[in-house]
Amino acid sequence: MVASEAFRVGAGPVGVVPSEPGGLLDVLSVAAVVLDAEGRITLWSPQAQDLFGWSAQEALGRYAAELLVADEYVDLVLELFAKVMAGGGAWAGVFPVRHKDGSTRLVEFRNMRLLDEQGGVYALGIACDEAVLRGVERDLALSVRLVAQSPLGLAVLDTDLRYVLVNPALERINGLPAEKHLGRTVREALPFLDTDVIEASMRQVLASGVPLLDQFATGRTPADPEREHAWSGSYFRLEDPGGRVIGVALSVADVTDRYLAAAEADEARRRLDLIARASVTVGTTLDLSCTARELAGLLVADLADIATVDVLESVLEGGTTTGHGPTSEQALFRALAIAAAYETDIVHAADPVGERASYPVDRLVTRCVRTGRPVLVAHVTRPDLAHIARDEAAAVVLAEEGVHSYLAVPLTTRGQVLGVLGLVRARNPLPFTRDDVTLAGELATRAAIAIDNARWYEHANGTALTLQRHLLPHPPPQAAGLEIAYRYQPAAAASGIGGDWFDAIPQTGDKTALVVGDVMGHGVHAAATMGQLRTATRTLAEIGLDPASVLRHLDHITAGLDQTIATCVYAAYDPHRSRCRIALAGHLPPVLIRSGQAPELLDLPTGIPLGAGGLGGAPFETSVLDLIPGDRLVLYTDGLVETRDDALDDRLGLLLRLLTDPSLPPEATCDRLLAALRHPDAADDVALVIAHVRPHPPAHETRQTA
Repeated sequence: MVASEAFRVGAGPVGVVPSEPGGLLDVLSVAAVVLDAEGRITLWSPQAQDLFGWSAQEALGRYAAELLVADEYVDLVLELFAKVMAGGGAWAGVFPVRHKDGSTRLVEFRNMRLLDEQGGVYALGIACDEAVLRGVERDLALSVRLVAQSPLGLAVLDTDLRYVLVNPALERINGLPAEKHLGRTVREALPFLDTDVIEASMRQVLASGVPLLDQFATGRTPADPEREHAWSGSYFRLEDPGGRVIGVALSVADVTDRYLAAAEADEARRRLDLIARASVTVGTTLDLSCTARELAGLLVADLADIATVDVLESVLEGGTTTGHGPTSEQALFRALAIAAAYETDIVHAADPVGERASYPVDRLVTRCVRTGRPVLVAHVTRPDLAHIARDEAAAVVLAEEGVHSYLAVPLTTRGQVLGVLGLVRARNPLPFTRDDVTLAGELATRAAIAIDNARWYEHANGTALTLQRHLLPHPPPQAAGLEIAYRYQPAAAASGIGGDWFDAIPQTGDKTALVVGDVMGHGVHAAATMGQLRTATRTLAEIGLDPASVLRHLDHITAGLDQTIATCVYAAYDPHRSRCRIALAGHLPPVLIRSGQAPELLDLPTGIPLGAGGLGGAPFETSVLDLIPGDRLVLYTDGLVETRDDALDDRLGLLLRLLTDPSLPPEATCDRLLAALRHPDAADDVALVIAHVRPHPPAHETRQTA
């Protein structure tokens, strides 16, 4: 009785654990019935009333066969009853039973004989609804099979988070047999995993009842200690039929293949994004140094901690390398760019930008350009640094900064090695891989094309500039009656050299021809065409032809050149008559500055550009100006006044305002105009001539002086 009371209040002795309603026995609602030796009902449980419909008062004392069995089954029941009571063993099976409401129900029975202290014999019948039992059996069989054969790792843990069930799949996943799990917590059984997160998730589910699905985790287990695995885990709270919390269920799926595929897809997207950005951000200009800086800046952080770009000096000098770079024992490089993902002394250990450095064949950069193949040192050792660093001191810096992986990739295009792209990892813990070599090679190839274009552009640009400066006149001899100042400024390096030219040509009778012209286009072709027209102009000027006649001859010459158009202003000044004869070929109007008057744009017949009228020729007109000492004539090309953002009339107005100070000498006036009107990044070159009229003695005085 004490034990019974103790159990009821839940404070019994050790080993007695109270149970709340809702367990499996409650689901089955097992009925108990005791019969005496005559087959009369002597004990009747409440569950029996639930199962058969008869109350204890109605059932006790009555013959069970008479109360519960249909007439056609009475003989069979009595036979079975007699066998059990005679000690023939227990009987189990399904039997149709008559319910109080008159219906017949199938009931699962277990019948056995009981003996009391006096030797009395009784029959105990345990019964439950057959349909309910079959349902429980099916559910149990299904659960057992699913748990045992599931490819998912499954486990059940009690409310103390100790394993009470582990299926074979989870044994394989964790690399531990079930007995190494059971009775242990996750922390005790699997200390190599992030158990804090796992147990926190379980406690959350136990407290809230809300499942946690697809919780991602990575790690290594004894099942495969050399390889990182990925798992997707889900947690569910377990409750008995009465709603009592009895633990938590865990399902685990090994998603390593999916994880690796997703990681590879992410890496592929990252690499494609890097290549896409390279196509947009590398080679935005035709400036060699800028292109190198763009390449190095793109690669840091995304691919390397440090990136350097070095080009062979022979390539920069305009030479070519046949096949795989230099064949001599030394390779001479010039450092074009270096970029770092963070502040580091590695930058100072590299070759300074702009400096040249010569390295022997044992250096990795030299091997890279000599073979034309990437050089990968996935795991850099201390001896490797001697072949990477510029000198011993730099090797010490690289070691102190934690350089652990190195990659050199040749900059190759059109079968020629231009230089090398150097990549270093220090803070990034991952070594360079073959995939990194492929990516760096793709980026290096794209960048090499841009670098080669910039290199050839600068070479062609320099050639054109040299040609143009050679073709332009040396300081002209002082002209009779004129003080001449001139300027020529080439276009910015990114836009190319144009075909602007000027000249001051002595003529007979102390006359001087002033010429300013502009060949449309840029580069060597424009400069060469300018040289042809300048030579033709000097020849025609020496003949003493009228300005309009000179332009007609030049137009015929230009039309014979390949798709060439030029503008020109030609003026011939006679100091003895103080007269200037002038003609235009599609050129901007000169500016005339008279003493005491505001500067003005000359209203002259514009004519058409040279070469625009074809071989048939075009009309040009000569205008006559009378000039007196102190007057100035300003001739210029469109590069002085035209811009992309401003209206031409506004710029011409600014030009006139800048010429309002007649006291400023012609040389200083040239400087003023260029400083005010020219932008450092101007896309066109400019030629400027200012002719200041000086007093000149009469012709006979000149001859007497001579």
